[in-house]
Amino acid sequence: MKLLFDQNLSDRIPFRIADLFPESTHVKAVGLERGEDDSVVQWAIRNDYTIVSKDADFYQRSVAFGYPPKFVWLRVGNCSTDVVVDLLRSQAGVITEFGAGADESVLILGRWGS
Repeated sequence: MKLLFDQNLSDRIPFRIADLFPESTHVKAVGLERGEDDSVVQWAIRNDYTIVSKDADFYQRSVAFGYPPKFVWLRVGNCSTDVVVDLLRSQAGVITEFGAGADESVLILGRWGS
């Protein structure tokens, strides 16, 4: 499964989860760091990536239009990159299952109870 991290997340994340999601990248690495959401969506569709973001706009788009692309919404608020990486690592199986499924367009992950 290939994850595309939005500009609101650190560009170091793909390197820190490369053992789990080796083809993942960041919008900065593909020249979209200043791209509009629609440009990011179109790139993800063309290249078969799942978008990962803290941005509710992608969530609203996914609810309205479905997929592709699939979307992982991180409901973590203002937190460190370590927290995001830990969440992605702890939920790697869920993320992989979501990517392989044919029914869901959005996966919401968060620090529930924190």
